Amino acid sequence: MLQDLTTALTIPGLPNWAGLVALILLVLVALAYLLMPFSVFGVKGRLEAIEAQLDDIQTEIRSLALRLPEPGTDRRRPPVMEDWVEPPRAEPPPLRGTPPVPPPAAWPAGGQDRGPGRAEPRLEWPRDRR
Repeated sequence: MLQDLTTALTIPGLPNWAGLVALILLVLVALAYLLMPFSVFGVKGRLEAIEAQLDDIQTEIRSLALRLPEPGTDRRRPPVMEDWVEPPRAEPPPLRGTPPVPPPAAWPAGGQDRGPGRAEPRLEWPRDRR
């Protein structure tokens, strides 16, 4: 049976056993890819970084838990009625029956003639200069 396999895998120009060695190497490489996919595809480094962040978060939570007071001891002072001060009351503005009317528009001095108030640019068309 081994002899039949070696004859089927013979590569012309090489010894008879070269095909069998090439097949064994290919199977070993395939097994390596199947057994170590995390390190092969770069996921292992990302998982280690996430694990380090998780460790940091856990230590921070532990330190915060140590700073918290015990649940049975309440350090807050009970409310006292003397601390309460009534806020001042603001009186609402009086209601009006009609909305306010704005004053009429005022025109500048000179009225409707608009002579000295505004000057338009004058266009000097080229004239025949004979």
